[in-house]
Amino acid sequence: MHPQTAYRWFHNGTLPVPALRVNERTILVSPDAMTDKVQEGSGLYARVSSHGQRGDLDRQVARLSEWAVKAGHPVVRVEAEVGSGMSGARSKVRRLLSDPKVTTVVVEHRDRLGRMNTELE
Repeated sequence: MHPQTAYRWFHNGTLPVPALRVNERTILVSPDAMTDKVQEGSGLYARVSSHGQRGDLDRQVARLSEWAVKAGHPVVRVEAEVGSGMSGARSKVRRLLSDPKVTTVVVEHRDRLGRMNTELE
């Protein structure tokens, strides 16, 4: 994060961690804020290739959710989208993979995550 962004968030009261102003140019983030345990869990991801398969998308999400409950995996994020498996330009899978709370990604089939997505590293 850029220091100006942190200062702006602190000034607006939207900084996501406790902090206090030390002097005119310094903001100290509370050391206790860094030790707070972030809730970790599974992220569920469902994908279909075309808009005509929207019903399949809902059923995929339902099956994934049911499996997670039965397996005892806490779910912290669910993403479902329509997009080609050949393209890595899918915002929802990128959002899921970048979420620090998601430690495990659950998909119904491997090809739902993607077929040739070397750019998702």
